[in-house]
Amino acid sequence: MINEQIRDREIRLIGENGEQLGIMSPREALQLAREAELDLVKIAPGAKPPVCKIIDYGKYRYEQARKEKEAKKKQRIIEVKEVRLSPNIDTNDLNTKVGAARKFLEKGDKVKVTLRFRGREMAHMAQSKHILDDFAQALSDIAIIDKPSKVEGRSMVMFLTAKR
Repeated sequence: MINEQIRDREIRLIGENGEQLGIMSPREALQLAREAELDLVKIAPGAKPPVCKIIDYGKYRYEQARKEKEAKKKQRIIEVKEVRLSPNIDTNDLNTKVGAARKFLEKGDKVKVTLRFRGREMAHMAQSKHILDDFAQALSDIAIIDKPSKVEGRSMVMFLTAKR
């Protein structure tokens, strides 16, 4: 809220150079802001009494936008990449999938390893758990198991995350 939009009974005022000007009515504060040819901006509405500051509102909004943009630039979104395997996978195929998962982990993404069962393969789910264990073992130098393998319908799923 700025200038006339501030309708509180009394406010704590901070001057343009950051000095405390005390508690006063918004009308008096607005008069001081107008004399300095600046705006009266409410910066802490939750405080008792609310805190207002005499500043140039356009410059204040520009600074806020710049801070938000800088914060957005620094954050990293972690994606979940999926690697699908089948129970009758051969060693070379497994190594290829391990290589793909290694690239994902090095980029900083999480990896969801899915072992999919079809038809009669469903009868031998327990014997196929070693495939996921071997997969995790092959990546143990750069990854840790985030969520251990568990059966979800027709597939067995495990999550891996890069070591810190």
